[in-house]
Amino acid sequence: MKKENVPHYDLEEMKTYFQEAFHHSPDLYFYELNQEKRKFLFIYLKNLVDYNVINQSIMPAIIDSPVEHLLGSDEFSGNLPTTQVSPVTNREDAIQYILDGYLYITSDQTSTGVLINVSKKVERGLEKAETESLVFGPKISFTESLSTNISIIRQNILSTNLCTEKLTVGTKNETEIRIVYLNDLADKQAVEDIKKKISTLKVNDILDTSVLAQLIDDNSYSIFPQFVQTELPDRVTYSVERGMVAVFVDRSPMVLLGPASFFNFFESTEDVYMRWNMGSFIRFLRYMTIFLSIILTPAYVAIITYHYEMIPSTLLVSLGESRSKVPFTPIFEALILEIMIELLREAGARLPTKVGQTMGIVGGIVLGQAAVEAGFTSNILIIVVALSALGSFTAPSYLMGTAVRITRFPMLILAGLYGGIGIALGLCFLLIHLIRLTSVGKPYLQPVYPFNFHHALNTIVRVPTGLLRKNTNKQNFFSSRQVPTKDIDE
Repeated sequence: MKKENVPHYDLEEMKTYFQEAFHHSPDLYFYELNQEKRKFLFIYLKNLVDYNVINQSIMPAIIDSPVEHLLGSDEFSGNLPTTQVSPVTNREDAIQYILDGYLYITSDQTSTGVLINVSKKVERGLEKAETESLVFGPKISFTESLSTNISIIRQNILSTNLCTEKLTVGTKNETEIRIVYLNDLADKQAVEDIKKKISTLKVNDILDTSVLAQLIDDNSYSIFPQFVQTELPDRVTYSVERGMVAVFVDRSPMVLLGPASFFNFFESTEDVYMRWNMGSFIRFLRYMTIFLSIILTPAYVAIITYHYEMIPSTLLVSLGESRSKVPFTPIFEALILEIMIELLREAGARLPTKVGQTMGIVGGIVLGQAAVEAGFTSNILIIVVALSALGSFTAPSYLMGTAVRITRFPMLILAGLYGGIGIALGLCFLLIHLIRLTSVGKPYLQPVYPFNFHHALNTIVRVPTGLLRKNTNKQNFFSSRQVPTKDIDE
C-alpha cells in the first residue's frame, strides 16, 4: 500500500514570524507538543492566559483525541471547556486574538490553526463607591470589567426590552463599547445619534469613558458636561428606566448617560430613597447654592467697588475696618482667595484620603488666618469665598461642580470691571449659552426650555410616589421633539 505524502510546515519559521510581529517580546511564549507523529505549536502571551485551563483542559484534549479529530473539528471543540473556539486560516488574523488572551494552536501538518479563549482578565471585585457617596441605597460601584458591569445592569433590569449593542473603537487598540437602553422607552433618534458618533470615531484608543464623552459631545468647546458620568449601578438603572441611554466602555468603571439635561447633574438617587418633600428640599438647596456660588463673590466685588451705597451703614463700618489694612483692590483680593481655595482643593484631591482631608482643613484655617493678619485680605471676604466654595461642592456631579467654579472667574472679572452691569451681562451670556447647548440633539435646559410640566415633576422637584404612578405612561423624559436652534439676531 502506497504511503500518503503529508505536507509538513516549518514551525521554526512560524516562531520567527510571531517573534518579529511582537518585536521579540519576552511575554510571548511557545510550547511544542509531540502527538502521534505530529508536532503542535502553542503560541500565547503568558501574562494574559490561564495556565490551569491550558494544562488541565487543552493539552489533555489534544492528547486524548485521534489525529483526524484535531484542530478545528467539531469533536475536538466538544472536548474543550469553552465554546469560544474558532479556526483561523491566516496567521496575521491570529495576532489580535493573541493580544486579547487567546491561545493559538497550529501543527506541522496543516497551514491552519485554532484560536481558543483562555484569557485571564485582571479585575477588581465589587467595592463601595468612592466618588459618589450615598447615605441610603446600594453602595456598590461598577468595576473595570465590561462583562461584570453589564451583568449588574441585567440583574437590576429584568426586562426583555433591555437592549445591549456592541461597538468597537480604536485603530491601534480596539476598545469594546456597549450601548444599553430600554427599547420601549428610549428615544430611537438619540440611540442612533450616539451609535453614529461612536462608530465614526477615528482614534487610536479610548482610554476612559470621560475621553469618549469629550469626543461625542455636541459642543466640545463648552465647559459644561453634556453626558452624566456615574459609577453607581442604581443611578444607571434609574436613568435607563426613564428613557436615557447608557454607554459602557471596557476598562472603565464610569458610565455615560445621555441625553442629559442641566438638571440631571443635580439629581441623586438618594433623593429617590428619601421622602418626596425631603428630596425636593435638597434639590432646591443645590440649585440655590450653585447660583450663589456663581454670583456671591462677584456681587461682593461689585458692591465694594461700585455700589457701596447699597451696604447698610452699620455693615459699612465693619467692611471699612476689615479692609483698612488691605493694599489691594477688591477684585485682586478676591482673585487671590479664589486661587488659594482652588489650590487647596486640588492638593487635597491628589494626596491620600486621610492626608488630603487634614491638609485641606488645616491649610484653610492657617492660610486664612495668616492672610487676614498679614493684610492680604479681609475676614469678610474669606467668609464669602468659603460659602461660594461650599456651594460648588453641593453638586453631585464632580464635572458640573468644576464647571461652576471655573464660571465664577469670568463673572468675577466682569464684576470688577463693570460692577452690577457686568454681573448681569455675564448671567445673560451664560443663559444664552445654556439655551443653545444640546445633548445628543436634545435641549440642555429641558424640561424648562421647552417647558414640560409632567417631565418637570420628577426632574426639578420630587413628587409623591402616588402622583408619580399616575404618570407612568409619560416616563420618557427625553421626547423626540427637538427645538430648532436659531441665531441670536433671528
